[in-house]
Amino acid sequence: MTATATSAESVRGGGARRLVDRVARVRELGIVIALAVLFAVTGAVNPTFLGYASLRDILLNSAIVALLAVGQTLVVITRNVDLSVSSVVGLTAFGGALVLADNPGVPVAVVIAGCVLLGAVCGAVNGLLVGVAKVPALVATLGTLYAFRGIDYAWAGGRQVNAADMPDSFLALGTSSVLGVPLPALVALVVLLVVGWMLRNLRSGRELYAIGSNPEAAVLAGIRVRRRIVAAFVAGGALAGLAGVLWAARFGTVDATVATGKELDVIAAVVVGGVAIFGGSGTVYGAALGALLLASITSALAVLRVDALAQTAINGALLIAAIVLDRILALRVAAALRRRRFRDAA
Repeated sequence: MTATATSAESVRGGGARRLVDRVARVRELGIVIALAVLFAVTGAVNPTFLGYASLRDILLNSAIVALLAVGQTLVVITRNVDLSVSSVVGLTAFGGALVLADNPGVPVAVVIAGCVLLGAVCGAVNGLLVGVAKVPALVATLGTLYAFRGIDYAWAGGRQVNAADMPDSFLALGTSSVLGVPLPALVALVVLLVVGWMLRNLRSGRELYAIGSNPEAAVLAGIRVRRRIVAAFVAGGALAGLAGVLWAARFGTVDATVATGKELDVIAAVVVGGVAIFGGSGTVYGAALGALLLASITSALAVLRVDALAQTAINGALLIAAIVLDRILALRVAAALRRRRFRDAA
C-alpha cells in the first residue's frame, strides 16, 4: 500500500515538473520569436543592423549582462535577489586592473582567479547575511551594494586605470574573437551551458528549485537550505567577479564607478527571461535570452534614432509586462496542478 502511494506521488511530482518545464520552454520560445521579429523589422528599416559589426556589438553588449544574469538566476530561483552584483563587478574590475597596472609581471591567469575569488567572498558575505542571519535579501544586498561600492571608492582613491597601463594579453580577453564570435560571448556561452546542465541534472541544482518553490517543505525534506542559499550567492558572486574581469578587459578604462546601476539591467534580463521573481521556476537559458533581447532592443532603438529616455521607458515596460505575465502563468499552472490532483484523487 505504501509503495503504491509513493509511486502515485512520484508520478504526480513528475507531472508537475513536466508542466512547469513546458511553461518555461514556452516563455523562452516567446523570447526567440520576439528577437526574430525585432531583427526582421529593424533590418528592413535599416539593413546595417544585420551587418557583422552590429551583430558583434550586440553580442558584446549582452555578454557581461548574460553572465551576471546566470549568476542572478541561481539566487532568484531560491526566492532571493542580489542587488550588489554591480558593486562586485566594479570592485573586481578595478582590483584586477590595478594589480595588472602596478605589477606588470603578474600572470593574467592569477589576476582572473583572484577576481573570481574576490567575487566569491563578496557573495559569501551576502549568503551568510541572507541564509544564516536571516536578513531579507532585498535589505542585505542593498546594504552590501553600498558597502562594496564604498570599499571600491576607498581603494581607488580617485585613481583611474587606463588601457595603456594593462598588458595586451589581458585586453585581448575583451576584444579578440574566435571564428568571428567575440570571446566574452563565448565565455558567457560556456558558463551558461555548464550552469544550465548543473541545474537540470545535479541534485544540488534541483534543490535550489525546491527551496524557491516551498522553503518550509524543503527543510522538512531534509534539504540543507542555508547551505544551498549560501552556495547560490557564492556562485553568483564568483560569476560577478568573472564579469568584472571581462569588463576591465573590454573597456580598458576602469575607475570606482564601473557598472554603477547595472544591477537593474541584470534583474530585468532575469525577469524578462521568464525566471519567476517569487522563486522556484525559470532557467538560465531564459535569463541569457532576456539579456540578449534587452541588448538587441537597445541597439535597434539606437539604429532607429529613438531617444535614450524612450529606451529606458521601453525596458521598464518590458519588465512590468514580464512580471504580470509571470504571475498569470503561475496562477494557471497552480490551477492546472490542482485539477490534476483532484482527478488523481478521484
